[in-house]
Amino acid sequence: MDCNKILEEIYNEVKPFLGKGRLADYIPALSSVDPNSLGIAIVGLDGCECEIGDAQTNFSVQSISKVYTLAMAFSEYGDKLWSSVGKEPSGNPFNSLVQLEHENGIPRNPFINAGALVITDKVLSTCKRPKSAILDFVRKVSDNEDIYFDKSVAESEKDEASRNLALAHFMQSFGNIENDVDRLIDVYSHHCALSMNCLDMARSFLFLANHGTNPFNGEKILSRSQAKRLNALMLTCGCYDESGDFAFRVGLPGKSGVGGGIVAIIPGEMAIAVWSPELNEFGNSLAGVEALELFTTKYERSIF
Repeated sequence: MDCNKILEEIYNEVKPFLGKGRLADYIPALSSVDPNSLGIAIVGLDGCECEIGDAQTNFSVQSISKVYTLAMAFSEYGDKLWSSVGKEPSGNPFNSLVQLEHENGIPRNPFINAGALVITDKVLSTCKRPKSAILDFVRKVSDNEDIYFDKSVAESEKDEASRNLALAHFMQSFGNIENDVDRLIDVYSHHCALSMNCLDMARSFLFLANHGTNPFNGEKILSRSQAKRLNALMLTCGCYDESGDFAFRVGLPGKSGVGGGIVAIIPGEMAIAVWSPELNEFGNSLAGVEALELFTTKYERSIF
């Protein structure tokens, strides 16, 4: 596969979609991003790397960070984790309170906000310095020590955290949050504010393409079975209420964030990351979804 040629074709074909979405302006720090940004990066397990456009421009990963904390918690708790959070698509908005009422404080999956808060709470329970532990994990799987939280984005997240505070307190009333809620929201806001670029992000998902083993140092982060399960959750729940359509169009496990990033994997082969900050009605990158569909179509490769 000539990655550079395919990326150039995709880049040119998705550029007309720029200007047709909207920025995530409900988080003030994200409203000032250049809406015309577009970057794509592919990183293979064979060491091959290709990029185009703004692939080395940092952006806020937002909900993509939920994959990192889930991997940390799953590694520590194993299948005990699923007594606190479910494994099913939500069918409701990612910050919905309604579903929690019906399901006694057990979030439907780890990627809606309530589920990600439960997972972050588990990280707090097992790490004395959870923010440092999360940073260390991300730096390790991306093979880049120069990754940090964007403090201005983290503060912006905390300023707009009323719904997440409500979700956390509500789950705490059911005994499904162990730690101080304000501290939990602080850690959650920080990991959503990780600042990375497309190359960092593609590299950081290679351990999931490599069946749970970090290809940069050989460390087994998850078992082969655990990696399979996490990838399955990305396929069914990773792109908000567009997860089914994303699986239909793209055919890869992936995770999106309202910062405009999407990262997907082909098990045993590679990871591909796209960033374009304008979102569609589901909160996913408009041009990013188009780019990934074009990639699997042109490459003639998906998990199906």
